[in-house]
Amino acid sequence: MGGPSSSPTEEAPQKSIDDWLPITSSRNAKWWYSAFHNVTAMVGAGVLSLPFAMSELGWGPGIAVLVLSWVITLYTLWQMVEMHEMVPGKRFDRYHELGQYAFGDKLGLWIVVPQQLIVEVGVNIVYMVTGGKSLKKFHDTVCPNCKQIKTTYFIMIFASVHFVLSQLPNFNSISGVSLAAAVMSLSYSTIAWGASVDKGKQAGVDYRYKAHSTTGTVFDFFSALGDVAFAYAGHNVVLEIQATLPSTPEKPSKGPMWKGVVLAYIVVALCYFPVALVGYWAFGNAVEDNILLTLAKPRWLIAMANMMVVVHVIGSYQIYAMPVFDMIETVLVKKLHFPPGLTLRLIARTVYVGFTMFIAITLPFFGGLLGFFGGFAFAPTTYFICIILGVLLMIFSSIGGLRQIILQAKTYKFYS
Repeated sequence: MGGPSSSPTEEAPQKSIDDWLPITSSRNAKWWYSAFHNVTAMVGAGVLSLPFAMSELGWGPGIAVLVLSWVITLYTLWQMVEMHEMVPGKRFDRYHELGQYAFGDKLGLWIVVPQQLIVEVGVNIVYMVTGGKSLKKFHDTVCPNCKQIKTTYFIMIFASVHFVLSQLPNFNSISGVSLAAAVMSLSYSTIAWGASVDKGKQAGVDYRYKAHSTTGTVFDFFSALGDVAFAYAGHNVVLEIQATLPSTPEKPSKGPMWKGVVLAYIVVALCYFPVALVGYWAFGNAVEDNILLTLAKPRWLIAMANMMVVVHVIGSYQIYAMPVFDMIETVLVKKLHFPPGLTLRLIARTVYVGFTMFIAITLPFFGGLLGFFGGFAFAPTTYFICIILGVLLMIFSSIGGLRQIILQAKTYKFYS
C-alpha cells in the first residue's frame, strides 16, 4: 500500500532491495531463534569482567547494580518489543527507523545511527581483541613451552574466520552459529564460577577497595558501572532480531519475541549472578579483569573455557556486524545506486572485517575499552528509557573507562 508519493513501479525495485538486505530478507524465524540471538547478543565476554567490576563496587553496591541492571534492561527490552509494531501496518525493523519515528526523519538518523554504529563497531573491535586474546591464552595453556606468538597474529587468525562467516546473508542464516555461541556462553560462565567454587575462598582474601586514594576508588567505581552496562547491553540489535519473526495482525511478532526474551533473560541471570558473586567471593580484590586469567588451573579446563569464549565471540561478532552490514549495504544500494549482489557484499563486508581487525590490533586495551564504550554508547541505547539513570551512567562510566585506558596506555607497546 504505497502512499500518494510512490507509484507501484517505484515500489517493486524497492521491495526487491528489501528482500535482499540482511535484516528484511527473511521473516520466518522461530521464537527460540530470538532467544539464542538475544543470549548471544547480550552474554558477551563482559560476563568475565563482572567479578572485577564487583571488586571495584564492593558487596552491597555491586549486588544492587547487578540486580537493578537486570530489572531495568528487561523492562526497556519489553518496551522495545512492544514498540516494534506500535504503528498499525508498519514494522520498525531497524533501531534508526524507531528513532526517525520519534524524532523525525533527519534528526532521528543523526541521533540514533552514530550511537548504534559506535556500539556495534565498538563491540566488533572489542570482540576481535577478546577472540585474539582467548586464542592466545588457549595456545599458551595447551603448550606452555612453545614459541611465544604475538597477540597481533592471534587477532589476525580470529579475523580470518570472519572474512568467511561475514558472507552469510542474514540473521536466519547465522542462527546455527548463534546457537553454538549461546550454548558456549552458558558453558564458560559455568566453568568460571564452578572452578572458583572448586578453588574456594583464597587465604587472606581482601574485599576492600584496591585504589589507595578516594579519587582512585571513585573513578574505579564509575568504570565498573561501565563494565556492568557493557555486560547488559544487547538492545541495539533487538528490533533487528524481531524483524526476522513472522507477524500478522492476529499474531503480532511481539508474542513469540517476548517468549524468546524471557528465556534469554533467565539464561543471562544463570550466567551473570554466579560468576560475579562466586568470583568475587573466592578472590576478593585480587581478581583480574577477566576471571579466566585468575583461574590458572586445572589447565585443560581453562583451555576449554578459552576455546568456548572464542566460539561464543565468533557468534556475537556476527550478530553485531549484521545491522552494520545492513546499513552499509542500504547506503551503497539505495543512495549510491550500486547493483545489489555478491560482489558488493564480498567487497563491503571484507573491508569492514579488515577495518575492525586493524583497530583491534592497534588498540587492544580490553578492560578500559569496555568501560568507555559501555558508558558512551550502551547506556543510551539500553538504559535511556530510564532517562536520568542513562545520562548519569553514560557520563560517569565513560570518565572511569577513559582514565583506565590512559593508565594502561602508559605502559603499552604498539603491535607487541
